[in-house]
Amino acid sequence: MENINEEAHKAFEIIKEGGIILYPTDTVWGIGCDATNPEAIAKIYKLKQRAETQSMIVLMNGEKMMYNVFKNIPEVAWQILDLSEKPTTLILDEPRNVASNIIAADNSLGIRLVKEPFCFKLLERMKKPLVSTSANISGQPTPIAFKDINPEIIKGVDYVVSLYHDKVAGKPSTIIKLTNDSQVKVIRK
Repeated sequence: MENINEEAHKAFEIIKEGGIILYPTDTVWGIGCDATNPEAIAKIYKLKQRAETQSMIVLMNGEKMMYNVFKNIPEVAWQILDLSEKPTTLILDEPRNVASNIIAADNSLGIRLVKEPFCFKLLERMKKPLVSTSANISGQPTPIAFKDINPEIIKGVDYVVSLYHDKVAGKPSTIIKLTNDSQVKVIRK
């Protein structure tokens, strides 16, 4: 547990200064930063060679953080999160208190509540959502293990978290879009 606390502290110090990190999530390795910092988010788009029109998701660690970003959360969102057996990303309408360049063109934002100890600890320190996008150049396959990550990505971040480098990732999360008028659409199973 000591390594997790130490790594969360190091990652937090980098993020606090506007840096971007390469880190293990509950699914695949991710590139992340403070979701309220537009300059840091722009660095991730540039590193991934990704169009800013392709939004990224953010990780959160609980209800309080979710209500800070979304005024209206459909009741079905809580039911889906309670019933999900694997990591699930929800796309919700009308986010606030995050950088505008993380919000999709339709004024929505994808979020995932994390249970993974490192991410949870880092979010506790940040008290803000954490950007999470797969650790690959846009259009290339998502790496399932640290050893598969493109060296360009590793060199391009400000800090690489020293945890789980030998772990092979599971599948990316399920993605479900929920609108404020309670429409539900499964985007990725």
